Amino acid sequence: MTMKRLLGLLGTLGMFGALAIAPAQAQTEVVLHRFTNAAGDGPFGGVIRDSKGNLYGTTFAGGSPRKTNGLVYKLDKAGRETVLYNFTATAGGTNPEAGVIRDSAGNLYGTAVLGGAADAGVVYKVDTAGKHTVLYTFTGGADGNDPFAGVIRDPAGNLYGTTFAGGAPGVGVVYKLDTAGQETVLYTFTGGADGGSPYAGVIRDSKGNLYGTASNGGAGSGVVYELSTTGEEQVLYSFTGGADGARPAAGVIRDPAGNLYGTTVAGGTANAGVVYKLDPAGNQTVLYTFTGGADGGEPHAGVISDAAGNLYGTTFGGGAANAGVVFKLDTAGKETVLHSFTGGADGGHPYAGVILDPAGNLYGTAVNGGKRNWGVVFEIKP
Repeated sequence: MTMKRLLGLLGTLGMFGALAIAPAQAQTEVVLHRFTNAAGDGPFGGVIRDSKGNLYGTTFAGGSPRKTNGLVYKLDKAGRETVLYNFTATAGGTNPEAGVIRDSAGNLYGTAVLGGAADAGVVYKVDTAGKHTVLYTFTGGADGNDPFAGVIRDPAGNLYGTTFAGGAPGVGVVYKLDTAGQETVLYTFTGGADGGSPYAGVIRDSKGNLYGTASNGGAGSGVVYELSTTGEEQVLYSFTGGADGARPAAGVIRDPAGNLYGTTVAGGTANAGVVYKLDPAGNQTVLYTFTGGADGGEPHAGVISDAAGNLYGTTFGGGAANAGVVFKLDTAGKETVLHSFTGGADGGHPYAGVILDPAGNLYGTAVNGGKRNWGVVFEIKP
């Protein structure tokens, strides 16, 4: 089921051609957990980490009893998995593609792409006792449909996210969900110059402005946008589909100077995607262009930054076995492949990005590989 879903997503964004095979880098990866289907299958979403070193995430499928609807899990430092919640009923949502966020009390928040009254997805909460609460059910109409992306949370407890579809023209919305479960559509995409079909979620600055990407629209290959607190959209950059990149499936991060950083799945000189920087004036710089070979290709996930300004991320394709890589990009634009997946026991095809702990270790997930191709959680040691 996960592979069928995955191929459908890849087809939607028009990606994954033949990739050159190149020798692998020396591996520094440790597999923390291999999923078993009954306890998870297909971790499209990434992980978050608490102060004790526990990891939290979701799987798109797997779980009990149906083994098709997905689950929310916790992984302790020893790699022991606890299933916090199994998605078992359509009304409660099914098939979470995004990961989760965590509040100071330990409650988790996320989205499920399907399920709910209209099978248009839900926003949910799982508390520390494993109690699942549907915070909002999408109708598939003006309020949105198919929340592929997860949510962020402001200091007051309001949640913000996007839907891939829905809205008046059917190409997605940006929404706010207050603590009472009341949804406000902050912006409805038209699919034109303003963009459409956002796979990625949003980030928020100290003034409450939101930033994100849409995979379509603009000049034809997606946009980076800013949304003001009053719901006014400004397109910060429109991808041309050439050397500057195309089809941003991931969102952006923002540095203290207001520069944005992200990736595109396609475009670039080899049509294998790019890593880009966008300054506050809207000037784009391509920091790295993937070749689709040993260096990786088709990054679905965005990037994170360390204190020195180095960027880290994953690619879904490329690498030694065409199963993706984990990479580092320094401030001079030099790429280092930290791990090249084989698609076997070490995992394959990371769809989500990575997180960084204070010691410099990276953590992430791979959709495939591991036990019977059900996916893994991995650590990359410095």
